[in-house]
Amino acid sequence: MRQFDYAKLKDQLWDTEVVNYLSQIHEAKGKQTLYLRQKPEQLDRLVEIAKIQSTEASNEIEGIRTTETRLRQLMREKAAPRNRDESEIAGYRDALNVIHESFEYIPLIPNYILQLHKIMLSHTDSAFGGSFKNVQNYISATNADGKAYTLFTPLAPYETPPAVQEICDAYNRAMGEGKVDPLILISVFIHDFLCIHPFLDGNGRMSRLLTTLLLYRAGYEVGKYISLEAKIAKNKGAYYDALELSQTGWHEEKDDPTPFIKYLLGTIISAYRDFEDRMEIISPSSEDTVRKAVESRIGKFTKREITELCPNISASTVERNLRAMVNNGELEKQGAGKSTVYIRRF
Repeated sequence: MRQFDYAKLKDQLWDTEVVNYLSQIHEAKGKQTLYLRQKPEQLDRLVEIAKIQSTEASNEIEGIRTTETRLRQLMREKAAPRNRDESEIAGYRDALNVIHESFEYIPLIPNYILQLHKIMLSHTDSAFGGSFKNVQNYISATNADGKAYTLFTPLAPYETPPAVQEICDAYNRAMGEGKVDPLILISVFIHDFLCIHPFLDGNGRMSRLLTTLLLYRAGYEVGKYISLEAKIAKNKGAYYDALELSQTGWHEEKDDPTPFIKYLLGTIISAYRDFEDRMEIISPSSEDTVRKAVESRIGKFTKREITELCPNISASTVERNLRAMVNNGELEKQGAGKSTVYIRRF
């Protein structure tokens, strides 16, 4: 079995792109602290929106879906799951809530990883929740002819528990020494976790939950307010490409995690920029806030998109302001019902 020594990362010379990402994220983290002090009353709504988006997106990446209405009911625990997909969604909701509420008390150790996995699958009939794999699994893809092929073979079941223990120990040691940037450590840990692929089901979703957990514990809490999972879902192809490039030579310890590091850092800085944009949009007047949100959009957009940009305003108030802008000739409305979209008039 390969070895894991994250302390070696302190000697790694990173290229300009990685260094720039790190610098931008550190600066954005400082700016976020100021925003949190200045506009704390808007944050609860942002957290609620991010939780919904994160749960929806992380499951959708794996082909798990439900309707928007059912998703919101499940997130508010106003309804019980009706099928396997909704059971998966409810489990992710519960695991994400545990991280949001208690991340300071969840150290990175195998037992807590297993507990989070058990919570994530607790609403399903899976017998594997909270247990490492007991048969070999594979990371597969499908070619243009519809034939499946193996992209990567993870560690064998007997190697999995000691490997998970090793990456946790390596991460905790390196974090304690403080000589490697936490953002690099988090990216490399998640990359190794995905290569180990320790579970029979839920590895991708667990990797995203652990990314959130480790970022929060390191002081990078942007995922509370802007969904990292939603950003990954929008760039799913780039996510898988970066992972595939980084996996080459992994078993022989000849892998280069740089493509995956760049992907994850790029996702994080994009989330910070979205957070800044949303906080800048918020004004004392609901009319001004909605107008700023509209002016930030290009092309067609929906009421839901504008509502998410205005966490301090109710959906009905957003709708009223959009209607006024249509009546004033500032917006063009197309479609009806759930298919309604708006377009700015210039």
